Amino acid sequence: MNRSGTGPVAPEPLDTDRLALEPLRPAHAEEMALVLADPALHAFTGGAPDDLPALRARYARMLAGSPEPGVSWCNWVVRVRADGRLAGTVQATVTPGDAGELTAEVAWVVGTPWQGRGIATEAARALVAWLFGHSRVTSVSAHVHPDHLASAAVARAAGLAPTAERQAGEVKWRLVREP
Repeated sequence: MNRSGTGPVAPEPLDTDRLALEPLRPAHAEEMALVLADPALHAFTGGAPDDLPALRARYARMLAGSPEPGVSWCNWVVRVRADGRLAGTVQATVTPGDAGELTAEVAWVVGTPWQGRGIATEAARALVAWLFGHSRVTSVSAHVHPDHLASAAVARAAGLAPTAERQAGEVKWRLVREP
């Protein structure tokens, strides 16, 4: 991450007890196409899994960066150290505010075979900690479908709390860093 206080925010490798969060690369598409292949992963978000060519193209767009000035797209794959396999992704869209502060919107997805093991929670906590390690990030938010109890549990475990705000039927969760 650019810790100088200027310029874009860029993902860095992050490590937890069980996970390695690796900045997204085009080479991750092949393994991630398998991780994300279950249509059940789209139950709350809509759509369908990308095939390999579509996922490669999406990753290329993501890595090209946001077309909006000052907005940083930070994307990681989540690797489980025990078996060396990819299990999901985490991402943050970091946006500048009027007073030079940054806000981040985060999301996570863990492939069906790895769900229920605390992987999303561990990855989301690492992501939120990393974002708040950047001196200008003042708040982190996520949007969670009101019926997606597992994702709400991840948001809560990462320190976010539900707000009264709704967007496209989803509940906005937020954590504001204490000054």
